[in-house]
Amino acid sequence: MPVRSSLIDPDGGALVELVAPLDRLPALRAEAQALPRVRLAPVDLQWAHVLAEGWASPLRGFMREHEYLQSLHFNCIRLPDGGLVNMSLPIVLPIGDAQKEQIGDKPDVALEGPDGGVIAILRRVEIYPHNKEERIARTWGTTAPGLPYVDEAIASAGNWLIGGDLDVLEPIIYNDGLDHYRLSPRQLRNEFDKRGADAVFAFQLRNPVHNGHALLMNDTRRRLLEMGYKNPILLLHPLGGFTKADDVPLPVRMEQHSKVLEDGVLDPETTIVSIFPSPMHYAGPTEVQWHAKARINAGANFYIVGRDPAGMGHPTEKRDLYNPDHGKKVLSMAPGLEKLNILPFKVAAYDTVAKKMAFFDPSRSQDFLFISGTKMRTFAKNGENPPDGFMCPGGWKVLVDYYNSLQAEEATPVPV
Repeated sequence: MPVRSSLIDPDGGALVELVAPLDRLPALRAEAQALPRVRLAPVDLQWAHVLAEGWASPLRGFMREHEYLQSLHFNCIRLPDGGLVNMSLPIVLPIGDAQKEQIGDKPDVALEGPDGGVIAILRRVEIYPHNKEERIARTWGTTAPGLPYVDEAIASAGNWLIGGDLDVLEPIIYNDGLDHYRLSPRQLRNEFDKRGADAVFAFQLRNPVHNGHALLMNDTRRRLLEMGYKNPILLLHPLGGFTKADDVPLPVRMEQHSKVLEDGVLDPETTIVSIFPSPMHYAGPTEVQWHAKARINAGANFYIVGRDPAGMGHPTEKRDLYNPDHGKKVLSMAPGLEKLNILPFKVAAYDTVAKKMAFFDPSRSQDFLFISGTKMRTFAKNGENPPDGFMCPGGWKVLVDYYNSLQAEEATPVPV
């Protein structure tokens, strides 16, 4: 029998795809003209993209209240057959008082993108209160000021949430030169089939790939081969939605990732690089469940998790916001993720004796240098080179060039 990429079934048993067929497009456009409208913020558009392609299967649109409450309080949603699927982040659409008034009791609403064009119709809508404090406290475990996603998408959002089923008019594209990287779950499953994958292991990151990351990915493939798999395929799946201001921008990261493959740090024959369109919450153990669940829908049956996944520093105190080990522990126990194989890894750091990235050995801790994302960015900004063996030269040059361009922009006088 041929190898199938659907080594793991989508949540709910079938992949939800919400983009309407071409022959319905004229009728949908005409229908949208008569409907009340809701303008989506850029982050809302990213969530519409996530929903449209089935990353959040079995969701069929922005959450109605019963789905929102299950997600917020239980981190999962119960299916009609009694089964559970993991859904740790609310996928919701906020609206303001004026929009609520305008919609009134109408059952359907047209959704406009940030540029004003209609992108979808939201059907059989339900409007319910947006208790921001409760949402923030339960998602992040804190209401401390300075949470990046809260500042971007919640603090100034409306006091109501509107849920309903989505009819998306056309595939959502960004025209940023990176759309060819944005493979949907369906496209990824087809690509895994084409390559004859008998295992798919996913690795998410929002930073440039250094040789410690590569060590994790290459060692995972070695382990899977030892387990008897013949052709494990790596899904290198950087997050492509909203990220905080000091993270390296997506175009720079994608250029850096391509250099990692060009330099042979990862094998292009057994690696697929694709963009995951979700926004980033930095919500630690709560958010990492979403990251793992979405990869189930793309066909991955193994998920790599390391130290402090989806975490960040506390916004007002000098400490981690989350326990760095809790993410991998939560993933191994999370309801609805039982069919996904979680691959926890110990920390990789720079071995000053071997002069390369290696798994940390506590028995000789003095020989290891931890180079955080912040320290890496500081090296690049200052034009300093990291230790040999930290990152491939081509990838490092991409970062240095990016920070040089930023400094050149800052030094350019602004016309008055």
